[in-house]
Amino acid sequence: MKSEITEKLAAAAPTTLAGSTNGNAADDSHDGDSSRANQGAGRPRRDGENPADPKAKPQARRSRVSNEDRRFKIFSGTANRTLAESICEHIGVKLGETKMQRFADGEVYFQLLENVRGADVFVVQPTCYPVDQHLVELLIMIDALKRASAGRITVVVPYYGYARQDRKDRPRVAISSKLVADLITTAGAHRALFMDLHAAQIQGFFNIPVDHMFASPVLVSYFRELNLPNLTVVSPDAGGVERARFFATKLGVPMAIVDKRRTDINVTEVMHIIGEVEGQTCLIVDDIVDTASTLVKTADALLDQGALAVYACASHPVLSGPAIERIASSRIEQVVVTDSIPLREEARNLPKIKVRSVAGLLAATIESIHMETSVSALFN
Repeated sequence: MKSEITEKLAAAAPTTLAGSTNGNAADDSHDGDSSRANQGAGRPRRDGENPADPKAKPQARRSRVSNEDRRFKIFSGTANRTLAESICEHIGVKLGETKMQRFADGEVYFQLLENVRGADVFVVQPTCYPVDQHLVELLIMIDALKRASAGRITVVVPYYGYARQDRKDRPRVAISSKLVADLITTAGAHRALFMDLHAAQIQGFFNIPVDHMFASPVLVSYFRELNLPNLTVVSPDAGGVERARFFATKLGVPMAIVDKRRTDINVTEVMHIIGEVEGQTCLIVDDIVDTASTLVKTADALLDQGALAVYACASHPVLSGPAIERIASSRIEQVVVTDSIPLREEARNLPKIKVRSVAGLLAATIESIHMETSVSALFN
């Protein structure tokens, strides 16, 4: 009888997992090994996915990525952590835990504090001021993720530094945009997500897939709400005509172009205004506001030509040097920017500068990339 009872108990007992015979909890660095072996059972099933085929792509996009999806992670450097946290809040996931420190000489030390093996990882890091410091942070984060066996690494760079050096416009100069693209690719990034590149052709510098999104839906929405009378959209240079045309089309208003000449770095001279601006409310549309020299000169030229009022918007508020003082003392009514770059305290306290967040737009784009659905559909 005793032998029969023993046999029944042995048959009912759970099977011991391999690697757990010592009775201790498995180290976090090995979690990915077991999760990879149990992908179909370990993650929530996506909408429209065939449960019999775990590799099948989703047929419909979910409104939120499950916060239990351990194969989806977002990390941030120090460049704009607030934006990264807002993106995570929109998606409904927690920002990944990391340790970022510096040695006494400024050398970057970075460590991931959670397992990323096999995960779909997004790194949010604009290369804003100080540009070189944040660029090196991004490269080191990519390398750490690669060596931690992340399944896919997508860099999310709302502001791409060195984008203005995209061609040889003078003898014996570097094409720094291409160099930075090579650095990001060599570090181990699998794809990249940018917002309002200074020149769209920069996408061609990368040998990995690139998603190029625009802040225009957020900015156009703001000016629709303002409902400015007799509005004319103005491109501050020939290179921004396509961007200005998009704004003008969405707002259903005419467009003008400013012919300017760049005499030196951050130094421009307004030459002519092409289009009718007299008696109009002008909206200057640009991608970057750096020292605000071009912006203020363009506004003055428009007002001298009979414009009633001048507003401005830009995706990236670099606002270096005397930019804030120039905007404060200018005749511009408002300068509307996004939070792709964190504003200095002086800029936040200036009533003329209004900030619109692109966190929701970036979150939707990141979610689409992860779910493998159309990104372009977000802008239609």
